[in-house]
Amino acid sequence: MTEALSFLDPINRLAGFRAGWIGRLDGVEATTDRDQTLARLRPHHEAIVRREFGADRWWRAEQVHGRGVAEVPVSGTRLAGDGLPVVPEVDGLVTSKPGELLGIYVADCGAIWIADRGSGAVGLLHSGKKGSELGILGEAIRTMTDRFGSKPADLVVVLGPCIRPPDYEIDFAAMIAEQAQLAGVGEFHDRGDNTARDLSLHYSYRIEKGCTGRMLALIVGGENV
Repeated sequence: MTEALSFLDPINRLAGFRAGWIGRLDGVEATTDRDQTLARLRPHHEAIVRREFGADRWWRAEQVHGRGVAEVPVSGTRLAGDGLPVVPEVDGLVTSKPGELLGIYVADCGAIWIADRGSGAVGLLHSGKKGSELGILGEAIRTMTDRFGSKPADLVVVLGPCIRPPDYEIDFAAMIAEQAQLAGVGEFHDRGDNTARDLSLHYSYRIEKGCTGRMLALIVGGENV
């Protein structure tokens, strides 16, 4: 588990919040079949989440490269090809319920962590080229404002490792930073890690031509906030 990586410090230093990141895992065969590879990663991810978060499950978005955001807990899930339930047709999850663990898979797209210092709510987004162009970060902030009373100035937002120029022609990380500024986010952090530059740490869909795994982003919050 690499939740102690410095890029997550802005959230992990906040009382009541915990953000995590499971990077590339040695010894797990990857294929061009996403579900098959996720099924191979699943027992490793489950063991790490159980050890580090004390949880046997986490909420997961279907990830359709859109701007949809869902509040969890929710009853309407479906089984994905790797056998785990997903919240259908969304790329972002938010919750104000303490102890609900959110998860997002990425391999070049950006994971965006959101922690609300005011209400204790959290969000986790999958934002690549399409999601960034569609403004999923703004959609998530609006959702948190409407449902939890979140104030943008209270939000701490972190963008994780993702593919960047010159290895990708679209600088969607810059789009995300601009959207955070326009929304009035209190803190936005991006260390600038490029998934295409270090395959010992990251999976990269583009560099590995689809024959790759997925990193897992995690967040839980609301406790003692």
